[in-house]
Amino acid sequence: MNIKEILAKQVEVSEKNVENVINLLDEGSTVAFIARYRKEVTGNLSDVKIREIEKNLNKLRNIEKRQEEIISAIDSKGKLTDELKNEILATNSLTILEDIYAPFKSKRKTRADIARDFGLDKLLNDLLTKVSNEKEALEYAQEYIKEGLDSPKEALDRSIDILAEDIANNIEARNIIRRDGFLRARISVSEKEDRQKLYQNYYEFEKKLKDMKSFQILAINRAEKDKALAVKVSFTDNYNKKLIYDLYTKDKSYNAYQKEVVKFAVDDGYKRLMLPSLTSEMRNYLTEAAEDESIRVFGKNLKPYLLQKPIKGQAVIGLDPGFRTGCKVAVVDQFGKFLDSAVIYPVAPHYREREAIDKLKDFIEKYQVSLIALGNATASRETEIVVNKLLKEVKGVFYAIVNEAGASVYSASSLGEEEFPNLDVTIRGAISMARRLQDPMAELVKIEPKHIGIGQYQHDLDGKKLDQELSKVVEDAVNEVGVTINNASYKLLGYVSGLNQNLAKRVEDDFKEGKLIYRKDLKKVKGLGDKTYKLAAGFIRFPDSPEILDNTAVHPESYKIAKKLMDKDLDNINLKDLANELSVGYETLKDIVGELKKPGRDPRDSNPEVLTKKEIMGIDDLKEGMVLKGKVRNITNFGAFVDIGVGIDGLVHVSEISDRFIQNPSEVLTNSEVVDVKVIEIDRQRQRIGLSMKDLGEI
Repeated sequence: MNIKEILAKQVEVSEKNVENVINLLDEGSTVAFIARYRKEVTGNLSDVKIREIEKNLNKLRNIEKRQEEIISAIDSKGKLTDELKNEILATNSLTILEDIYAPFKSKRKTRADIARDFGLDKLLNDLLTKVSNEKEALEYAQEYIKEGLDSPKEALDRSIDILAEDIANNIEARNIIRRDGFLRARISVSEKEDRQKLYQNYYEFEKKLKDMKSFQILAINRAEKDKALAVKVSFTDNYNKKLIYDLYTKDKSYNAYQKEVVKFAVDDGYKRLMLPSLTSEMRNYLTEAAEDESIRVFGKNLKPYLLQKPIKGQAVIGLDPGFRTGCKVAVVDQFGKFLDSAVIYPVAPHYREREAIDKLKDFIEKYQVSLIALGNATASRETEIVVNKLLKEVKGVFYAIVNEAGASVYSASSLGEEEFPNLDVTIRGAISMARRLQDPMAELVKIEPKHIGIGQYQHDLDGKKLDQELSKVVEDAVNEVGVTINNASYKLLGYVSGLNQNLAKRVEDDFKEGKLIYRKDLKKVKGLGDKTYKLAAGFIRFPDSPEILDNTAVHPESYKIAKKLMDKDLDNINLKDLANELSVGYETLKDIVGELKKPGRDPRDSNPEVLTKKEIMGIDDLKEGMVLKGKVRNITNFGAFVDIGVGIDGLVHVSEISDRFIQNPSEVLTNSEVVDVKVIEIDRQRQRIGLSMKDLGEI
């Protein structure tokens, strides 16, 4: 298998660049390092392209490994031929490989195996070469009567089991059904026992498999698992059986009786052996594709969510709302350091509103707070009303609604306990909300990505696969921004190229002990050798280092080049000429110049502002036709959920996103993007809001 050639076609990249990426990956380089510091070698491939190469490379190598395993297994049985070996090596599909291997697997005895033990394969050969009618067939079968075979008719039927199994194992025959599955097969769904009517939309559902959306597949799978719905997959059976029959009779001079034997075997093999396995295979394929799509959507939502613009230089109050147990309050300074906490009871059943407002005013004045982060879960709406009253009594303070998803997970985690061992878990949650405004990425990396609540059907997905893929998204986001050593937790540092959690903990500890002043001091960390230093150094910033380059994304290997540029007018240089003069790659030089122009630049600063407000607005304040600003909070296959500041996310259906036809909202939207939307539907009873991004008029 020519892996480089296959990858080049799959990823639409030159073979040479693919080869270079493979070599770098095999050397142990990370995707982030390759994308940022080896642009000349890869042809300036993005981290997305390199990830794709990495993913497909692993798949193809798994296929190569399986080829070797199958060849070895068949050879050990003494049944490997050169023709079979070449067929295996020419196949780059795991499904077809398993089809090839199926007849050679050690398995429990089948009906066909038992028939072969009786020697009935010879009878089958006679049926297909010598017999012209049933009477003759029974006469031939008479010779095979022995203990375990009671009659000539039984011998005939069992011999045909051999042909049925042969047909069921035929790759071309199986592919006929697979093609039908991809083109014409349909899935139909009916109610079974859905007492809560959770799956009402699917009671009379029917669709071609090829037209199924990922969210529909996952919803139906969940409903079937809950025994709420009955699911059936229907193929074009007669058409498929005709094609398989033709496959076995073409170029054969069968008489009428022999054709009937083949037809019977096709019917039996199709219904008993092929349909059950291929129906499962098709549904597994659909499920895997749906899971991959959902993970892709999750990842696409996750990265911009992590890359939200931080709010710097402001002390923040985090509010974790609650009814009976009160509203937990935490104050953090501009660097996220915990300062103070309290529990207030402004809403039902306590209604100590005045006392709560006074307490918040004290915190605002004492710690110079200018921003309040209000959690969006239970009692959020009621607490927001109180916050609104508070802001009428103070000046220069705003608030923002913060997505609480995952805050409770962090609060009860070992990391939460490690950071704040003497604080109640609920106060930790309030701290997390405040910090999510100050530096979303630094705080969100403390939570497993699947708990952040921005995917679709994430609880129905393969947990291990989801964790692996989302971890890569987090890694790419962290390394795109870089990590400032001064206030980085080891959880954040653990995502830096080349590091793991253990090394990151040592880096954090050594920095706190004053052992790390310069970037090069990272080499002093126990277990952090030259190779790891090369992969990690460029992504960790040292703002207080006497070496200015330590606070940039310039890699230490390029410091000599960078120093030669410091006395030049960087706005008036010819990069191509200078690259030749300094014997450095054009892309590398371009990046160095960009860093020298803006040392310590945070790439998130160009992202949309966080939506803050001073006045409350609820669903009852909305009117159809209103045009509002909102922030995209979650993107699914069927639409985008947008926070318009009323406590309920509105849905922009995919058909209402763009004037041009789009299949998926992510074609034009990214998570956390600020957009203009128009209210087109208000369902106050069900607390649902329909939005549109079309025909907004003048804004």
